[in-house]
Amino acid sequence: MAAEVARELRASFAAGRTRPVEWRAAQLRALVKMIEEKEGDISAALHADLAKPHMESYLHEISLAKASCTFALKGMKSWTKPEKVPAAITTFPSTAQIVSEPLGVVLVISAWNYPFCKSMIHCSIDPVIGAIAAGNAVVLKPSEIAPATSSLFAKLLPEYVDNSCIKVVEGGVEETTALLEQKWDKIFYTGSGTVARVVMAAAAKHLTPVALELGGKCPVIVDSNVDLHVAIKRIAVGKWGCNNGQACIAPDYIITTKAFAPELVDSLKRVIERFYGEDPLQSADLSRIVNSKHFNRLTSLVEDKKVADKIVYGGQTDEKQLKIAPTVLLDVPLDTALMTAEIFGPYLPIITVEKIEESIDFINSKTKPLAAYLFTKNKKLQDDFVANVPAGGMLVNDVALHLANPHLPFGGVGESGMGSYHGKFSFDCFSHKKAVLIRGFGGEATARYPPYTTEKQKILRGLINGSFIALILALLGFPREKR
Repeated sequence: MAAEVARELRASFAAGRTRPVEWRAAQLRALVKMIEEKEGDISAALHADLAKPHMESYLHEISLAKASCTFALKGMKSWTKPEKVPAAITTFPSTAQIVSEPLGVVLVISAWNYPFCKSMIHCSIDPVIGAIAAGNAVVLKPSEIAPATSSLFAKLLPEYVDNSCIKVVEGGVEETTALLEQKWDKIFYTGSGTVARVVMAAAAKHLTPVALELGGKCPVIVDSNVDLHVAIKRIAVGKWGCNNGQACIAPDYIITTKAFAPELVDSLKRVIERFYGEDPLQSADLSRIVNSKHFNRLTSLVEDKKVADKIVYGGQTDEKQLKIAPTVLLDVPLDTALMTAEIFGPYLPIITVEKIEESIDFINSKTKPLAAYLFTKNKKLQDDFVANVPAGGMLVNDVALHLANPHLPFGGVGESGMGSYHGKFSFDCFSHKKAVLIRGFGGEATARYPPYTTEKQKILRGLINGSFIALILALLGFPREKR
């Protein structure tokens, strides 16, 4: 099936179906129509897969998917125009431009944690939307771990978009492996580093470029001079209000000073109770863990006594509902699994340092995160943070909201991923930037051609060094030669 899908899409692309801007716009308008007409079905699928609250589904997925389509529709006409660039003196007279052309047939493998958003806009702007806007044929492989949303995609997309150029392939490891055996012009993958290595190995066989969004342990530095109540509300909604911590850009751990930690913990307790009540497991505003495998993975992280003893709030679980309450831990040993791997769940450890400035060195001792956050009123600390912390992206005095700005690129660095997208960056992710230089038959410089006499060499060296006199001599045909 995978080979047949690839052949069909390649034939459609070769026939030029996806190249016209009108076709691209029609597909994006169809996606907007689908989102508007099927909002209830989308929300229901997300609730079935993750018990995701309806308002969270709308805020983080449905509204953002629609916004990304609208943004692409507004910008696509200018994005597809050739970009004029200066011509060099060595090619005078000439014109130069950069032409964006589609890569061809691309594969998008999406994640389960934001099954609609990740396959439609990836936390704000969908790679599929970018691929369509750039004029590609697309295969979307939704995650089998979110079966309701995967099934919904397979049912709805063919009803709204051109199924000869945009296809959905459902399935698990076997189907994904079969897809990876095919030759694609780009593979976009969202998920774990372990699977990313498999994707890259498969892509390497065909010299296929990849874009990878892989997450990591996203740190949050909290200075003591902040408006603590506002800071904690923003951290809490970015942690537990984003799929109960199951998000690539959710805060993974907090760093603060030993002196400030007790006040920070007390504020976290108050805000969590205000948001999710005295019994968070019964809250309708808290997503469940995606399945029993991930539930068991998460609960095993705190089974170790030296971790369990560090819980200062929360920790309740309900295996039947697959729910884990927001859980705060203080000074967890750094060699435990909770602190060495991405948590991707509702646990929020707090690490303490003597001076807040030490937090930058702590972050830099780990792998580069997908996102890094800082809460402070200290301009010097802010400048040091921006200048010296390598991360895919960062946000000062809030969390996650940088994804809502379509003018900012989104992507990882190092082990948190490669490639960037969002807005025009998503269009660029699926485009080849073709260099085009156009000359006429005038301006012939005889010094360009052999045999290279001393006079010719002087003129050529002058041209290369930007000499206006050398340009005039070359255009006048010096040194003179017989035709």
